[in-house]
Amino acid sequence: MYRTVLVTLSDKGAAGEREDTAADAVRAALGAHAGAPFEEVGYELLPDERPRLRARLRLWCDGGDADLVLTIGGTGLGARDRTPEATRDVLDREVPGLAERMRAVGMQATPKAALSRAVVGVRGGTMIVNLPGSAKGARESLEAILDVLPHALDVLRGEGRGDPSAWHA
Repeated sequence: MYRTVLVTLSDKGAAGEREDTAADAVRAALGAHAGAPFEEVGYELLPDERPRLRARLRLWCDGGDADLVLTIGGTGLGARDRTPEATRDVLDREVPGLAERMRAVGMQATPKAALSRAVVGVRGGTMIVNLPGSAKGARESLEAILDVLPHALDVLRGEGRGDPSAWHA
């Protein structure tokens, strides 16, 4: 099982003015994955505040409690959209191919997906994935990389083969 944390960034959601339908869409996508190897071990709904997100990412990653942190929201061009910056502040290294894949698949549905600034990367042994804030965008972005995530998480755990030639097997 991959211990998974969902962190939604939404000022209105954190204030109780909007329901978090995107987190529900992410849960549905994770549950529908073959074998459903993802276990939700945490959920937070935070305002769009870069320092607070940074602190929560460090806590989840450094505490050894999560293999995967999925942030939801804050990846657009809005003045308060700072999820990618907060994520980059804490990453050890980026995994740009996954973010590129999410955008490429998203652009097949809508050209607006090109505006996503989502980041994917690693802190310690935990992968962090930024997803869009809309339910449809979050689900489609996650589904674009869902088949690759178990292998990536296994490699981070030291259980998978890190040899790129094995990726095509």
